[in-house]
Amino acid sequence: MEPKRFEFAVRYSKLSFGGDVLTIDYRVAPEYPYPAALEDAVYAYKWLIQEKEYEPDHIIIAGDSAGGGLALALVMYLRDHRLAMPGGIITMSPWTDLTNSGASYTDNYETDPLFGNSTDNMLFHSSYIGEADPKEPYLSPLFGDYHGFPPVLMQVGSYEVLLSDTLEVAEKLKRAGVRRRLSVYEGMFHVFQMGMDLIPESREAWEEVEEFLRITCGISRKPDGKVVKRVKTRRKKTAAQVAGRVLESMKKNLPVR
Repeated sequence: MEPKRFEFAVRYSKLSFGGDVLTIDYRVAPEYPYPAALEDAVYAYKWLIQEKEYEPDHIIIAGDSAGGGLALALVMYLRDHRLAMPGGIITMSPWTDLTNSGASYTDNYETDPLFGNSTDNMLFHSSYIGEADPKEPYLSPLFGDYHGFPPVLMQVGSYEVLLSDTLEVAEKLKRAGVRRRLSVYEGMFHVFQMGMDLIPESREAWEEVEEFLRITCGISRKPDGKVVKRVKTRRKKTAAQVAGRVLESMKKNLPVR
């Protein structure tokens, strides 16, 4: 397992008070374009319910980046096929628009330290699309319908090229009457939560995840929906400097599995 995935799995288990975490090793492009990843996610979800007999409303679907978009697509598929819905969804910097048409693709072109200042990356040359229409909702969930969704926590950095991918989905969730929490972390980069406890913004984001897990797993039923939160920072360093520090620390400290 990649170091980041291992660290995320450990953190999710800890924040859910020792809960089980299933990390899906789904098929990836270019060898396996759409809908391979979605098919694997559906298979894994059915396995949890039918073979392992987990209660659907005790399952939280979580994902970051492309995995965040896949999490939304999975739940969209479950609803459309009248399958049991999970208890909630967590997305971190989800990639929901494979047409790359959002405003932040140009507005944040020079501020995103990971995907900015270049079109020579996976966002602009996705082999996952294959022969499909990039506006297909199971491929680009931004273009889907969100009625009937469970509660959703969405986190994103304000400097991201993918910022609009989150903001536009959050607006659709609002219009669909879905309980959702949107947090935009000022000055943060793509999946800054991989910084774990290295930076205050990441620590706060994981505390927010813990709160969401408590509520959706039934420990608390206080209403948490329709909250929009913008988290500010007084950080003097640029997003690129912070991202570089986080990535360098990951290389040195994370175990390899």
